[in-house]
Amino acid sequence: MEKINIRKLASILNISVATVSKAMRDSHEISESTKKKVWEAARKYNYTPNPYASSLRRKKSKTIAVILPEVADNFFSLAINGIQAVAEAKGYHVLIYLTHESFELEKTFVEDCCSGRVDGLLISITSETQTPDHIVKLQKENIPIVFFDREFEQITAPKVVTNDYDCGYQSAKLLVQRGCKNIRFLSISESLPICTKRAQGFLDAMAGTDKNRREEEAIYYCDGNNEQTREQITKLLSGKPKVDGIVASVERLAIQVYLACQELKIKIPKNLRVIAFSTVETAPILNPSLSTVTQPAFDIGKSAAEILFTLMAGKDYGYNKKPVMIPSHIIERDSTK
Repeated sequence: MEKINIRKLASILNISVATVSKAMRDSHEISESTKKKVWEAARKYNYTPNPYASSLRRKKSKTIAVILPEVADNFFSLAINGIQAVAEAKGYHVLIYLTHESFELEKTFVEDCCSGRVDGLLISITSETQTPDHIVKLQKENIPIVFFDREFEQITAPKVVTNDYDCGYQSAKLLVQRGCKNIRFLSISESLPICTKRAQGFLDAMAGTDKNRREEEAIYYCDGNNEQTREQITKLLSGKPKVDGIVASVERLAIQVYLACQELKIKIPKNLRVIAFSTVETAPILNPSLSTVTQPAFDIGKSAAEILFTLMAGKDYGYNKKPVMIPSHIIERDSTK
């Protein structure tokens, strides 16, 4: 007779897989009559427990998962390098999941991590993520989690971030110092902490410079694909009064600003000054070179991985109490001069 698996055996007995598993481990949670029924069926249907599967959660998979919104952004490519450097030194594999900014995909990937295939998780949430239930469920499975760059503030867990508010503030101040009068902050999300903190820094820096402008006009949301984003930015730059300064909250928005300016024949920085949160290596060779808030992406990924391995070793140095802050810095180039 061909062997069956535990799911088939549970289906035959009309009980859950968990009940079958506990019965075969002689758990005190299961009645003697149910244990007897399970063992008799196991013998009858030639079911043999898999010793590895039954102890999977007690074994080390030697794999960590990394959930990212994208890799087109140079920040995440560099962060992966930092993570990989730590994982390789520890003899671990890195399993990378790309959500493409989809909350549904993020939930699916987090649930996949619950299966025991990974020993820990590093996550940077999507721009759509507003509820933490899927992550809380993973925490209940005692799988260590560390947020990096994009955090979920309401969850108690280690976080590795940068000084987003300060950089949003300093970016706006730079444009004001360069003579800009009508500045906009381009954002991809109304709820993502990195965007809200950068936007708040921007708004606080702009307070008093233009009392007639409403806050909802100062923040301009671009949450579509690249083509839709370019259309939105083209519409913004074609309007009146003319926008003369842009702070782009993420790298890809800056690229679309450059393309829109090329289409509209707007000269940077003569007609429009631009600064972006970006780690793109081509920033110095763009025409004109792009002023950036340069984030320590490699160090953020490396630090997050080091904290994760500390947690996986059963140690806790108070990382849950306060986020680890690794500062970014502004590099001014031709796009704001």
